[in-house]
Amino acid sequence: MLSDCLSAEGEWRCRRLLAEATARLRGRPAAAAVLVPLCLVRGVPALLYTLRSSRLAGRHKGDVSFPGGKCEPADQDVVHTALRETREELGMAVPEDHVWGVLQPVYDQSKATVVPVLAGVGPLDPQSLKPNPEEVDEVFALPLAHLLQAQNQGYTHFCKGGHFCYTLPVFLHGPHRVWGLTAIITEFTLQLLAPGAYQPRLVIPGLSRGQRPGPK
Repeated sequence: MLSDCLSAEGEWRCRRLLAEATARLRGRPAAAAVLVPLCLVRGVPALLYTLRSSRLAGRHKGDVSFPGGKCEPADQDVVHTALRETREELGMAVPEDHVWGVLQPVYDQSKATVVPVLAGVGPLDPQSLKPNPEEVDEVFALPLAHLLQAQNQGYTHFCKGGHFCYTLPVFLHGPHRVWGLTAIITEFTLQLLAPGAYQPRLVIPGLSRGQRPGPK
């Protein structure tokens, strides 16, 4: 049952599975961190996403993302970066004790490390949030059940010089397409929350189980 992932037992299981990585990665330097908000929308477990403002500079404007951004010198660690950025972008203050742990880091095209931080934010109405219009155009939630349905899952093959490089997951048929690093982080989250219910789409040739994936 998907509702079990938000139960006390489900939270304890996730915290236990993430404990080692969290202890190892939380204090390490990183370029950026994002919060993966696990919420309950009208009683349904869901993940909360943002649509980046079309007014932002850079190649990622208008993309779907999780709330987050660059690590600042004043941040104690990646958890504080993710919580600070979420407060700045959405006006949503998430207590530190609601953080379940740190997920597998991912890497952008410049090889910069982006650390996802999973948190349970409880019952939430996305429409009640007041996002910063300079950073966010829209806030929306996708139910876990939607993300786990095969018809809402896809993949993109990337090739270079006529040779296969890697495959990234894509999540479809929501208000906006979820792709890129956000889709990879979504995949990691589904594998943690619903073990056995999700077939991973991420494929990078030569990547061993001990390595951390991310697009080249």
